[in-house]
Amino acid sequence: MPSVLNLQTQDVDTEEKRANYTVSIVGCGQNGILYADAFAEAGYKVTCNDENPNLLRRLTKAKNCCVPPEIETRLKKHISIGNLTTSNVRKSTVAQSDIIVLAINIRVDTKKKSDTLELEGVYKQVGTALKQGALLIYGGVGGFGATENLLKETLENTSGLKEGKDFLLAYNPLYLPKTCQIKSLNNIELIIASANQQSLDIATIVLKTLTPKVKQTNQVKLAELAILFKAVQQDINIALANELSIFCENTGMDYFKVQELINDEKSNFCPTIEAEENRKETYLLIESAENLNIKLRLPQLGRQINEERVKHAINLTQEALRSCDKSLRRAKVAILGTSNQNTVTTKYIEAATAKGAKVALYDPTIVKNETLDTLPVLKKSLSETVENADCLVILTGQEHFKRLNLKRLKAVMKKPAVLVDLIGIVEPEKIQAEGFIYHGIGRGVDKP
Repeated sequence: MPSVLNLQTQDVDTEEKRANYTVSIVGCGQNGILYADAFAEAGYKVTCNDENPNLLRRLTKAKNCCVPPEIETRLKKHISIGNLTTSNVRKSTVAQSDIIVLAINIRVDTKKKSDTLELEGVYKQVGTALKQGALLIYGGVGGFGATENLLKETLENTSGLKEGKDFLLAYNPLYLPKTCQIKSLNNIELIIASANQQSLDIATIVLKTLTPKVKQTNQVKLAELAILFKAVQQDINIALANELSIFCENTGMDYFKVQELINDEKSNFCPTIEAEENRKETYLLIESAENLNIKLRLPQLGRQINEERVKHAINLTQEALRSCDKSLRRAKVAILGTSNQNTVTTKYIEAATAKGAKVALYDPTIVKNETLDTLPVLKKSLSETVENADCLVILTGQEHFKRLNLKRLKAVMKKPAVLVDLIGIVEPEKIQAEGFIYHGIGRGVDKP
């Protein structure tokens, strides 16, 4: 097998040739799964590594991996034929790999500052196992300047190898918001960046086996800003939509019907409580600006507006319950959301519990028999979650929640049954026709 350091296009121009190269994906979140799917589809031998056993369990079953069903189908195929395997042992996985994709993002702490401790720990683990001649692609978000500073320096210090001479390093910023209906990496344009021309060229050859649409730049910081700017623009647009949705809620208008009249994709941003997905990138950019004595006012304001959405969501829930002479205090609230920690779901649960509500949570991505100890309010089934509930709250836009059997749900809930849609995925008329009391984000309720 030819060395990755000297890789040529003809070395990977067929699936048979690509099968000679082993790829490890470090980090099995959504982006990691998308990389795994793309590399396995291209014919590489792929090993997915993560220290979270629940994520690996889901991936092994190719079920509920936070990706569209068509990707899960492909994952199942590649697992069955042996193209895709999983491992929770990071060092041995990396040591046996020709190409390593790091799909782990930096954390932002409670003070809204970057916390590099976990990410640096991953870099050290990878560095100690990195073999000479490997190509490492960073596909996460590490902040402005992090790739050439923290990542490169940590890898060189722990491995004893030199980037550009002993191993190759490139950055492939991958930002895929929930509004982006991605079915695979081969239908989006990828950016690849490296200050080292050899690393840039060879990483480009590899990524072009996944998609023909690849942009190159030898300025890594430019690519880092690209992912941050994209997320911040999304965050600000959602903040505006959230503000306008409040106008609609208070005037009996429907924000979503206004958007249908506009019929312009560029302005088609929906109000949502899920804008937390942009939180990390926005704060990383704000922090970088502050370090340079630059004040970014609009990103700050957008974040403030979006972070107030949990409070607004609780208010909507209270209004919905009051409209049928119920109170949030002591009400049973069934939540359709995510069991992941430090998300808008957990914030909503904390706020509702503080108001005296009894909360039950259903997350369809939990694999059967997966431990529920980390979140006591989490239930094993939808029916158990909604049984005797006063109010059903939709907090995330998972595909499963778009196909709810409303008649069956209403039959097991307390009457009158209340439904609150906090992301705008259900039609008010359909909900009301089933006899629910309906309130939704951006959906105005007629005032007397």
